[in-house]
Order: sequence, then C-alpha cells, then structure tokens
Amino acid sequence: MRLDRRQFLRAASAGAASAFLPERLLADPYAPGLPWPRGASAPVSIRIRGTVRSRGRGLAGIAVSDGLDVVPTARDGSFELRSSSDRDFLRLCLPRGHRIPMNAPGTARFYQPIAADRPEQTFRFDLEPLERPDDPHTLLLLGDIQTEDAQEVTWFHDQSVPDLRATIAALGDREVFGIACGDIMFDNLEHYPEYERAVSRMGVPFFQVAGNHDLDQGSHPDRLSTRTFEGRFGPRYYSFERGAVHYVVLDDVLWHGAGYIGYLDDDQLRWLERDLALVETGRPVIVATHIPVLGSQHARGGQRRPEPGMAINNREALYRLLEPYRAHVLTGHTHESEHLFTHGAHEHVTGAICGAWWSGPICADGTPNGYCVYDVNGEDVRWRYKATGQPDAHQLRVYARGADPSAPDEIVANVWDWDPEWTVVWHEDGAPRGAMARRIGRDPLSVKLHAGPDLPARRTWVDPFPVGHLFYAPVGSGVREVRVEARDRFGRTYSEVVRAAG
Repeated sequence: MRLDRRQFLRAASAGAASAFLPERLLADPYAPGLPWPRGASAPVSIRIRGTVRSRGRGLAGIAVSDGLDVVPTARDGSFELRSSSDRDFLRLCLPRGHRIPMNAPGTARFYQPIAADRPEQTFRFDLEPLERPDDPHTLLLLGDIQTEDAQEVTWFHDQSVPDLRATIAALGDREVFGIACGDIMFDNLEHYPEYERAVSRMGVPFFQVAGNHDLDQGSHPDRLSTRTFEGRFGPRYYSFERGAVHYVVLDDVLWHGAGYIGYLDDDQLRWLERDLALVETGRPVIVATHIPVLGSQHARGGQRRPEPGMAINNREALYRLLEPYRAHVLTGHTHESEHLFTHGAHEHVTGAICGAWWSGPICADGTPNGYCVYDVNGEDVRWRYKATGQPDAHQLRVYARGADPSAPDEIVANVWDWDPEWTVVWHEDGAPRGAMARRIGRDPLSVKLHAGPDLPARRTWVDPFPVGHLFYAPVGSGVREVRVEARDRFGRTYSEVVRAAG
C-alpha cells in the first residue's frame, strides 16, 4: 500500500502509543519525566569544581552547567556545583570573543563527560580569544541533511558541501559557524562519520541538533535514545554566545519506544529557565530545535491542531521562557519554508538540504534544496535562503498563466522565504500592475515532480501539499511577458521574468 506524505509522517512520528501520550504529558509541562531506566542504579551525588581560563587568566561570569543546574564562574574563573551520577556532561556556555573549541572533525566541543563513579571531580576549560570581535558573525543553518545510504551521502558531498564552501569563502574573514538542525541522518547512524567528514571539508565549527531520525530507535526510554548522537557530538541541549546573541540548542524529540512526539522534557525546561536567568532581558536569543514549535502545516491542511510529532506539544512553556527576549526559533523537520510570529517569538521553519528526501531539486512546497544564512551584526539579525547550486538572488520561481489548473488565467509565483514584511508585485510588458494575491495552493513544479502513485521514483510517498507562500495574479491573453518583483523585509529586491503563457 502506498503511503501519502501525511500518512508517512504520521506513522513515523506517532507509533502505536503516541495517541495516548500527549494527554498525560501536556497535563503539566514541569512534571517529572519518564522513570529512570529499570535496573539502573539510583543517582548519587557528585561534587564538581573547576575553572574557565583564557591565556592563563580566569574568566568571570561564564555559565557552567551539568544540564540541570547552571552556575556562573567567580572573578577568578572558578566554579563549583553539586551534581549527580545521572548527569552525562559538564557544559560550558561558550562566551563571546573566544574561539569555538573543536573536536578533530570540526564539530564544536564545549563539554566534558562527567564520570558516574567519581564523587569528586575537577574540570578545566581553556579558551582562546578571537583575533577580532565576533559581533559581526554568520550562522549557516542546515535543515534535514537526512542521508540514508551511500548515494545520498555522495550527493551531500558533491552538491551541498561545495555550495556551502563557496558561501563561506565569500564571507571572507567574518566569524562563521554552522548548526545542523536535526535529522542529520535518516535512521542509518553508521553514516555519522560522513557528516563529520563534510564538516571537516567546510572548515568552520558546527553545532548539532538531535532529530527524530538521529535516534537509537531500539532504546527506551527517551533519555537513552540519543546515546549514539551524544557519543559523537556531546549534549543534546546546551547554550553558547556569539557577539550580542545568546544561542540555545534544544532537543524537542521525545522518543517513547514506539515512536516520537514533539516535547521538551522537564530537565530541559528547568535548565533553560536557569540558563536564561543569566541573560539580560531584551537581548536577541536564537533557539535551534528540530521539530517546529507550532508551524502552520496543520492549518493549511484543514486540521485544527498539529499532530503530536509535528509540533512541540508543551510549547506554551517555551513561549513563557522566551517572552523577555527578542527570540527567534530555528527549526526543520517538515522539509518546507515558512515564518510564524507567535507569542512574541519568530519561528523560522527552514527548507531541507535534502529537499524532498533526496528525490529531486526541491522540497514538496517548492523550496529549493538548500540552507539558511543568518548574518548578525551586533543585535541586528538578518537572513536569506541559499538554494543549492543557485545564485544568492534565486529567491522566487514564477510560473506562466495556467500552470495551476485551479487558476487558469493567473500566473503563480512561489516566494519561499516570504514573511508578512515582504511585498510581491507584478509587471505586464513593463507596466506595473500592483500587488499579487497570496493564496494557499500547491507548487506547480512540486505537482509535476511529486504527484501520483509512482512519483517521485526515489520516494513515492512524497506528495505536494498546500503551502502559504504562493502568489497569484490575473494576466490578460494579449500580454507577452510578465516580471514578478519581490522585496524582502530588509529592502533587498529579487525578480524573475516569464512568458505570460507557457
């Protein structure tokens, strides 16, 4: 039996028991999490001491955490906290103005493992100052690389990595780092070394987010499901700073043994509250997590609420914690692009590196395979979507009149990085005609490539779905050429010309 896209995602996310889990979990987002694994010893107390230094001098006010408690370093760079044997890592919130330490392949190393069998432990973090300020810096956000086999690994190396290398080279001596925003793998975790090889080739440090396809799916409960991920990349949630921005990485995939739901466990919420307590209110805070906080895919599909695996079910707790800040939440998971503004937070759902699971050049919403580039200057945060193999100006696709059978007399423009601050207008044979109308629809190229029981050949369960960044305009039969012009919130203008009729 062929599964359509919604059925596939529902089956992958929910599992047999998921329909019953959200009710219990949503009752109290701060309630204790899943029970400690059966047969494991009860946690015992561990006393941790240490220092954070730079060129031999202690650094004051640097947050250090065991994933639950958060303490700032003293004036001499020293710290002390009472931890326990169930804590896996001691994390350092990397301070601004210092290099990001790296593991051998180039993944960020801001952590040290906590030994469960030693009641007294000492740690030292030695940091190196940057040669220039990192107030101007760039984040490369990679959504859903999702390689499953050797062929897809090859495509990632041959298509995505060279494009990223070119983007990095064009940034010159600017401070650059990346975040892989979950689903780095497609269940086959043996390919993690190939991702690390890609990071090494790109030459800038990368942080990692755990996605639902990055898990040890034979494990139970949730806290054991990221063992392979943590073995390579360290903690599944943490924070760091670049310039004026406080960055946070969260794990919002709760694995319940038969599937997953979007959920932030109690430990993370308690840790995040303590982490943000050390951040001045009003500052920019950028959160990276895999599953969207809310997204609008459910609304576009006629559903009243998102399915359990498609949004963070206890998102109100996250909204409350982010309220005092200028918050951006960067997510992936749904292989599409959209921007939402909810409870004061700006949610960015980014298109996928792999597009529609390496089945062609676009995601099912028409967004090209690609990644997001965030340029930060002080507290000013700007972004653009970079399509793989395309120039920076490739920000829309225009279809001739009749490309959408439901609108036979209209042209259609897909402006994938659109948000309400954009303007989209059209010109007929050089004459301005005004603003195009945004409507819910299906991208015509996605329909061509993905619709039908046998398409796409590599992933027949991929289907085009309703998206919210399509623009329509009626064009008369005598018009020869149409130019669509899109202006983004930052004043950058992009255009594309198409013959009125195909």
